[in-house]
Amino acid sequence: QVQFVESGGGLVQPGGSLRLSCAASGFTFNTYVMQWHRQAPGKERELVAGIGTFSTSTFYVDSVKGRFTISRDNAKSTVYLQMNSLKPEDTAVYYCAALRGSISFWGQGTQVTVSS
Repeated sequence: QVQFVESGGGLVQPGGSLRLSCAASGFTFNTYVMQWHRQAPGKERELVAGIGTFSTSTFYVDSVKGRFTISRDNAKSTVYLQMNSLKPEDTAVYYCAALRGSISFWGQGTQVTVSS
């Protein structure tokens, strides 16, 4: 069965950094586009970053460009999100997602809180 193990979330001060990891199993990882989404309290879930199957293309929402970097290691079936210069408005539950056509799998989410 499909499983995700998300890690790396936590509490960090403004300006700090965190690195999220999402280790996947149960599907052919390198055939899926991987994405990170986030959902803040009272807001809709939004796409933060995405990466193609062999890291040939990446996408970032404007609010995180220049601060976040998405990467993947197909040998480890893991996708990462390096988050630098964190702001309070980055506070949310972060979810990894795997997509291929009409198929999608979602992780359970990890909390990121940016606060002094």
